[in-house]
Amino acid sequence: MTKQEPKIFRPSEIPAVARGEGVKTIPLLVRKTGATSFINGVTIFPPSGSVPLHKHNCDESVLVLAGDAVAEIAGEEHQVAEGDVTFIPEGVHHRFRNRSEAEEMKILWTYASVDADRTIIATGETRRIDDEHSAPAD
Repeated sequence: MTKQEPKIFRPSEIPAVARGEGVKTIPLLVRKTGATSFINGVTIFPPSGSVPLHKHNCDESVLVLAGDAVAEIAGEEHQVAEGDVTFIPEGVHHRFRNRSEAEEMKILWTYASVDADRTIIATGETRRIDDEHSAPAD
């Protein structure tokens, strides 16, 4: 077994990946940076921005780093703000929406598997999280 080395990740030095509708993700600890048991990153939402309703094949936790959001989880809306943390079990439909019409909102997400994927509820399309991080944002 290969011994892993400690690392420091600086989101300001990592290119963001466009996710559509102005939402951008900065992958931090992912398979290509050495992850073996979980992955994480930062997603930045523009004013009033959101991601589509989706689910994952593993548990997810989200920490709101900045701003105010609505966390839609299993059909219920919850207001969350800076410092709040969510736990979303595998298979639960959810999404986050920036409540502000003027300020960005940022979250730190962590998936309980390096093989995490996302299935968009409206289309049924499933993609691996790592595959979503292949091209920098404009």
